[in-house]
Amino acid sequence: QVQLVESGGGLVQAGGSLRLSCAASGRSFSSYSMGWFRQCPGKEREFVAGISSSGGRVYYVDFVKGRFTISRDNAKSTVYLQMNSLKPEDTAVYYCAADSRALTSEYVSHFKYEFDYWGQGTQVTVSS
Repeated sequence: QVQLVESGGGLVQAGGSLRLSCAASGRSFSSYSMGWFRQCPGKEREFVAGISSSGGRVYYVDFVKGRFTISRDNAKSTVYLQMNSLKPEDTAVYYCAADSRALTSEYVSHFKYEFDYWGQGTQVTVSS
């Protein structure tokens, strides 16, 4: 069983920055492809960014490219999402997710069905 705990959310003005963290339990974190999703008010949960288990490959959805950066520290079993130039439309609950079945260390999971563990979410609110 894997537990994921997000932190770092909060209220920030437009143009500001936040860094989200997701700490994972268990001894196999370094073999998981990890991802960040978000759910904006009234919308479906959507993929934001993903990182391979090795950390060597990343993938971003278009609307965060150049503003968000995903990274991981396998020694700390933690994945991060650095969010810069935040916009009011980035307001959402952000979820960390783990894919324990990634076939290679360079695969970046990015479909919801690929992830088998989810955190509880952390609220990010961007004021205009």
